[in-house]
Amino acid sequence: MLISKKVEVFLEFLIFGVIMGVVEDLIAVTLSTGAQITWHVIGVITLVAIPFAAIGELIVDRIELTEINNRKNKKVK
Repeated sequence: MLISKKVEVFLEFLIFGVIMGVVEDLIAVTLSTGAQITWHVIGVITLVAIPFAAIGELIVDRIELTEINNRKNKKVK
């Protein structure tokens, strides 16, 4: 199955964003509440991190694609 380069890059950065979001939130929860880290806590943190990683990726990709399109249009003229 062939995945377009754009989708492949999006998924790579999404996975990286989720992992970084989970680690960041685990540190925040541990330092702010002192709660024990359980699988339940990791699950909740992961569910919170996924949408933020996806939205962040969509915004970054949108800006990057816009800049690339503008550069291409300037070179063509």
